[in-house]
Amino acid sequence: MNPADSKIPEGPVAEKWTNYKAHQKLVNPANKRRLSVIVVGTGLAGASAASTLAEMGFNVLNFCIQDSPRRAHSIAAQGGINAAKNYQNDGDSVYRLFYDTVKGGDYRAREANVYRLAEVSNNIIDQCVAQGVPFAREYGGLLANRSFGGAQVSRTFYAKGQTGQQLLLGAYSSLNRQIELGKVKSYNRYEMHDVVMIDGRARGIIAKNLVTGKFERFAAHAVVIATGGYGNAYFLSTNAMGCNCSAAMACYRKGAYFANPAYVQIHPTCIPVHGDQQSKLTLMSESLRNDGRIWVPKKLDDAKKLQSGEIKGSDIPEADRDYYLERRYPAFGNLVPRDVASRAAKERCDKGFGVNNTGLAVFLDFSEAINRLGIDVVRQRYGNLFDMYEEITDVNPGKVGNTINGEVYYNPMMIFPAIHYTMGGIWVDYELQTSLKGLFAIGECNFSDHGANRLGASALMQGLADGYFVLPYTIQNYLSDQITVPCPSTDADEFVQAQAKCEAAHKALLNVRGKRSVDSIHKELGHIMWEYVGMGRTKEGLETALEKLKAIRKEFQTNLYVPGTADGMNIELDKAFRLNDFITMGELVAYDALNRNESCGGHFREEYQTEEGEAKRDDENYFYVSCWDYQGSDDKAPELIKEPLHYEAIKVQTRNYKS
Repeated sequence: MNPADSKIPEGPVAEKWTNYKAHQKLVNPANKRRLSVIVVGTGLAGASAASTLAEMGFNVLNFCIQDSPRRAHSIAAQGGINAAKNYQNDGDSVYRLFYDTVKGGDYRAREANVYRLAEVSNNIIDQCVAQGVPFAREYGGLLANRSFGGAQVSRTFYAKGQTGQQLLLGAYSSLNRQIELGKVKSYNRYEMHDVVMIDGRARGIIAKNLVTGKFERFAAHAVVIATGGYGNAYFLSTNAMGCNCSAAMACYRKGAYFANPAYVQIHPTCIPVHGDQQSKLTLMSESLRNDGRIWVPKKLDDAKKLQSGEIKGSDIPEADRDYYLERRYPAFGNLVPRDVASRAAKERCDKGFGVNNTGLAVFLDFSEAINRLGIDVVRQRYGNLFDMYEEITDVNPGKVGNTINGEVYYNPMMIFPAIHYTMGGIWVDYELQTSLKGLFAIGECNFSDHGANRLGASALMQGLADGYFVLPYTIQNYLSDQITVPCPSTDADEFVQAQAKCEAAHKALLNVRGKRSVDSIHKELGHIMWEYVGMGRTKEGLETALEKLKAIRKEFQTNLYVPGTADGMNIELDKAFRLNDFITMGELVAYDALNRNESCGGHFREEYQTEEGEAKRDDENYFYVSCWDYQGSDDKAPELIKEPLHYEAIKVQTRNYKS
């Protein structure tokens, strides 16, 4: 019997059958060509999603704030990308990658999402190899692997210390092919300012042409946000200065829930702050912890001499070095997860053992690896990272610093924790759709895969998983019944009103005519965020932060000075627009951190820690995703909505990296 002739039952089965019929219509390429999708962002998630959607037959409009997608911040991801290929034959598997990721996130991730991520990880590597990504290879031709934090197997694929750049070039090549075929329209130097909702569905965006200064309207059947995280709310971070959270905040203000904003990652291997005029921080790849050993002096006197400049790191012999991660976490050593390594470094520096003039640095030393493997092998693995460090600090980690009792010591790097990745983001369901119909979020700007802490080499994995293998299929469930719906006109009232609102907001920023620059207010915001909402948080500190953030907002609204006009390129005006969103984002982080009376992953409340200084979770009261709902004004506190977490395949327990 033809299924179409059978009687359709009522209830959920009927709904599934209706969806099936809609899908059958969508399979026709001619039908797909009637549907348009806006993809905002051209990092790995955005570029891979745009090219794949186009290849599947959809019309794609792709937006990029940079002058070229090749300059998206994904290029800054240096160390590698995880996948469960088990090329090293060391017992890796999809389940083990899944388990390590959930454990690394301190049991605060969605179990189902993480398993799907682990399942498609192997396909990502095959896809990228087919694109020509030059992964490192073993002598026999197999792709090489190295270890990263939070895992006891080697599952990280890499291309020297420029993995993100090479992966982005592969995705960019695929994107360019679709642009050439006319399936993708690329809009470089455009920034999204608002999402347009028509009849409860996302139907387009208002974007600013950053060169002309004009706002333009763009319509589509669905909108995908792939714009990264909110680390620059702290001003100093490892993110590029152009990275911002404005697209995510536009979605939040339209009603999309924002999930787990308190989960901010502190990366342990960053070049320390060296002055008041610094505009960003430079990350040294976590891959360096494969062969680099982290230490501080055992003697407080040696630390004081290092701080005063009387001696240098290579003057301290092996017996007087405290390899504190190896001492505290013998099973994982220097490869503990980032939140654990960062807090351990802070603890040593707080006790006075810091090694630079500010006392806020520890050593990352390659002497043992160079003496064991030879400088050529070490430089082959990390040469460009050594060069980067030397360019910034004028210290060559591959150069002999001293010889003590016949043992050769090389110049160590100095590192200290810094704001890096953000695990929180726009709330999405299993199909990556936000709480607004037709609006999807992928990559770092959603919350779904990392829980309270992201393991190294998992950001590239999630970005490409979402872009290549998840969104292009799940979005079709939404689009399947939209074939007969015409693309809305940009002359619709909703578009006109949204554009007028954006233009009015820009005029308001220009008309403040106060005395303070955007950067001066942003720096003050960053100091508040790092001091009270940074590595260590307390109830009193978070309450103080919220008071100070309200004062910052008032200062921004009454004493901001933006030079120039709204016509043409005005970088200061663009920065002011983003700063307004960073202030809102900072308040969200503080609200969430104040609500979560526990410590987990990147969220460390000092009142909630074990006797050994480890994070102390409260699974009975906080085993949920914090979803924050905008209440119509930046001056009003958001409303908390809880999504309970459910684990079936993994037992929730206290993290242990000691044995």
